[in-house]
Amino acid sequence: MRPGPLNLITDVPGLRVGNAEDALLKSGASVVTSDAPMVASVSVMGGAPGTRETDLLAPDKSAPGVDALVLSGGSAFGLAAAQGVMDALHEAGRGFEVFSARVPIVPAAILFDLLNGGDKHWGVNPYPALGRQALANAGSSFRLGSRGAGCGAQTAQHKGGLGSASLVLEGGITVGALVAVNPMGSVTTPSGRHFWSAPFEIGEEFGGLGPEPVPGFHEMPQSRKAGAMAALGNTTIAIVATDAQLDKAQAHRVAVAAQDGIGRAIHPAHSPMDGDLVFACSTGRKALVAPQLQLAQIGHAASLCLARAIARGVWEATPAPDDTLPTLREELGR
Repeated sequence: MRPGPLNLITDVPGLRVGNAEDALLKSGASVVTSDAPMVASVSVMGGAPGTRETDLLAPDKSAPGVDALVLSGGSAFGLAAAQGVMDALHEAGRGFEVFSARVPIVPAAILFDLLNGGDKHWGVNPYPALGRQALANAGSSFRLGSRGAGCGAQTAQHKGGLGSASLVLEGGITVGALVAVNPMGSVTTPSGRHFWSAPFEIGEEFGGLGPEPVPGFHEMPQSRKAGAMAALGNTTIAIVATDAQLDKAQAHRVAVAAQDGIGRAIHPAHSPMDGDLVFACSTGRKALVAPQLQLAQIGHAASLCLARAIARGVWEATPAPDDTLPTLREELGR
C-alpha cells in the first residue's frame, strides 16, 4: 500500500472536497461530493452524536445513494449546513427522482465547537451559507488543519483540525479518509510530543516525530480542553471513501472497520461525551473480484487512513486570535 498522489481523500477518483470557514466564528463546514450519487453507510460509536439523514444509510433502507456528505462545526446549529448544500444541489438539478420531483440526499454530522473562543452571537444561522460555500469550493485539492469543519476543533491538549490521507492498494483500489478532529481524548501521548498514530505514519506526513520513546503505561495529563471550556464539547467525525464497487451493507462494514482508526489515534475514544461517527462511501468504479478478502483489505486501509488523517489534522492546525488551546507545532517550536 502507498499513499495516492495527493495523500487526500480526493485521490479516490470522482470525489471532490470543499471547505468553508469563518475566522471570527471559529467554525466551518466541509463537503464531500461526486458527479454521480455515491453508495454510502455510517457507523456511530460515540455516545453523543449529532446527525441528519443517517437512518437512510442503513442497508435495509431504500435510498440508493447520496449526493453529498457534510461534516460541520456548530453543534446542532451546524446541521443546517446540509440544507445549504441540499439547496445548491437542487438548483443544479441533482437529487433522487420522485416522479417529477428531485430530492438531493445529503447526510450530515456535526461536532461541538461553541465554546472555543469564537463569536457565536449570530443573528441568522451562518451554517447554511457555509455549507453552500463549501460545495461551491469543492475540488480535488484542499487545505488541512484549521479549515472547514476543523476550523474550531480542539483535542484534550491541543488545537484540532481537518485531516485527510489516502492509500492505493495492490490491484489499484484507492481508499481515503477525511476527518474533523475534536475529541474529548488526546491525539498525543502523555508526553505531549508524539502522536498515538506514529506507528502508521508514512514519510513525515505529520511531522516525523516518531513513537513515544518511553515504554509502558503512563497516566494521561489532565485535559486542558476540559479546563478551558467543558468536557462536553467534543466529537470526531469522518468520511472514508473508496472507488471499489460496494453495496450499502459492505459500505457499513467499511465504516465499522474504519472506527479502529479513531481508537488507534485518540485516547480515550468513543466516550459517552463524543459523537464519534464515520461515514463510508463508494464511487463504484472498480468491481471486486474477491469480495470478502478485498472488503477486509479496504476496511483495514480505511482505518489506517483515518488514524493518519487524525494526526495530520492536528499537525496542520494553525493559531488564531482568542484560541483557548495552543497548536502542537507552537509547543514544539515547529
